Amino acid sequence: MEAIRRRIERQIMGVTGMALGDIDYDRPPGDPGLFGPQSVCWRVHSDFTSMLCGGIGALMLQMLHPLALAGVWDHSSFRDDMLGRLRRTSQFIAATTFASTVDAERLIERVRHIHDEVVGVAPDGRPYAANDPALLTWVHVAEVSRFLAAHLRYRNPDLSLADQDRYYAEVARVAEALGARDVPRCRDEVADYLDAMRPCLCYDARTAEVFRLLLHAEAPHPMLRPVVAMTMRAGIDLLPVWAAEMAGRDMPSWQRRSVRAGVRRLVPVLRWSVRNGASQRARRRVAAATTPEAGSPPVDGRT
Repeated sequence: MEAIRRRIERQIMGVTGMALGDIDYDRPPGDPGLFGPQSVCWRVHSDFTSMLCGGIGALMLQMLHPLALAGVWDHSSFRDDMLGRLRRTSQFIAATTFASTVDAERLIERVRHIHDEVVGVAPDGRPYAANDPALLTWVHVAEVSRFLAAHLRYRNPDLSLADQDRYYAEVARVAEALGARDVPRCRDEVADYLDAMRPCLCYDARTAEVFRLLLHAEAPHPMLRPVVAMTMRAGIDLLPVWAAEMAGRDMPSWQRRSVRAGVRRLVPVLRWSVRNGASQRARRRVAAATTPEAGSPPVDGRT
């Protein structure tokens, strides 16, 4: 069983940002990163299954914005390397949540520099720039709102309303570090923001192509085909109903129940398998704070 467990974990890690290998989640000992283990975002972002489903829903929702889609369409290799795109997004979320403070800030700065080069003109004639504060806010809200929706559905439906608000307030820090402005910081603000953005969104031929590529994405290993297929459908199910209707992807109730039951059948296997992901390594890193030498003051100022 241990060999099977390791094999499943290795395959799962291969589809995440862990496969890129340039973030050290194990060092330095004691560093809590940007948020630390008491934060709500550590809880929300630590569950692989819900984050995978939420990430798919987030990408679908983001691509309903014509300018966000134009930037990805013109400057990303997603049509030839969808897995690479998902890995890079996964790495950014994991590193800004769980990596050391230095690594998290380094990755934020790297993404800011990449965004500086992502400029162009959308098919409707409007200029776009990935570092546009308003566009950064859209990408952020679309993303974290789906992460939280997935967490409530597949991990902890009893997460308190206060902690849900705390989650949005915490993760706003990363969006603002990237350059976003007027970032919603609680459930009500997020709901109002998404409602206000609806007239700005559309589903056209380009959006349809992104959805098609996602829904027909090849699994990196035959073992993962059921996981990939199920999470793609779960991503659609996590869209706001109005967004699914806009994309012509709304599901009848029986289909939604089937998707959710399918994901819940996968959950125990995935949670059993993953023991060395970013969150587990980060918790070990924080717990491994160096013990002060005898007679020296405690490193955290407490007695």
